[in-house]
Amino acid sequence: MTPTLVRQHLTHEGETPRVDPGARARDWSEIQERMLVPLYEAVYERLDVGHGTRLLGLGCGSGLALLMAASRGAAVTGVDASRPERLALARERLLPEAYGTRARGDTRLVDGTPRDAADAETPAYTLVTAFEPIGCLAGDSEGLGELLRAATPLAERGAPVVLAGWGPPERCTTSSVLRVATKLADPLRSAGSWRPALRDDLEEVAQRAGLKPDGSGRVACPFGYADLDSAVKGLLSTGLFDAAISATDQAQVDKEVAEALHPYQRRDRTVWMPNVFRYLIARVP
Repeated sequence: MTPTLVRQHLTHEGETPRVDPGARARDWSEIQERMLVPLYEAVYERLDVGHGTRLLGLGCGSGLALLMAASRGAAVTGVDASRPERLALARERLLPEAYGTRARGDTRLVDGTPRDAADAETPAYTLVTAFEPIGCLAGDSEGLGELLRAATPLAERGAPVVLAGWGPPERCTTSSVLRVATKLADPLRSAGSWRPALRDDLEEVAQRAGLKPDGSGRVACPFGYADLDSAVKGLLSTGLFDAAISATDQAQVDKEVAEALHPYQRRDRTVWMPNVFRYLIARVP
């Protein structure tokens, strides 16, 4: 919640949320990012990702999805223009030559757009992924169409493009916690308020980008945390609550998110929230 698990946004034009980007990026990579592993695995299995796959990951963040594809033998390129702190963590994972180990020569990370990843020597990609789920914030698909239109000329004709989104609210227990962000940031609701996922969100984005839908699936992605503190840190790392923090303060947001999580805390103090995510496979014309 990316990805994730929602798209980061500014509260007002030019206004920066009162958060520590480095700490949030670390919380994302250590706590929250793994919640979408079932989604990544389902897509890679369905598309038989492995040796011979040349993958372009849009909004790659801290790179877990790329790492999983690379472990299957794929050559991976990740691009991310908005989260340098997450991209720095991806470099630690995927380009570890600075840390005394050997990196794969077919792994690239680009701080920029898909166009910045293009050059005459790069073969066409056989798979494009945009794993950061949409369907949680009003307007959270804005900008994705532009990314897709920039990426598809770099892919082979007929190559699959994968989009991801939240499932219906009745199957995503995290929805009740996400509403806290809207309540606390009420004066700023136009900047990004919670909304339920709609059935055809992904298809509409694909069609606007000139892609042809060609199958979809749903995957259970429960959010599980060791304790309440980990759950609060993980959810806040998504960026969804940044507007609420700017409108109020960190302590109030922490308190209200923790209260919203109490129904999902089990006797052993762990927190467990079942969710369903949806993916769409579209094709490059």
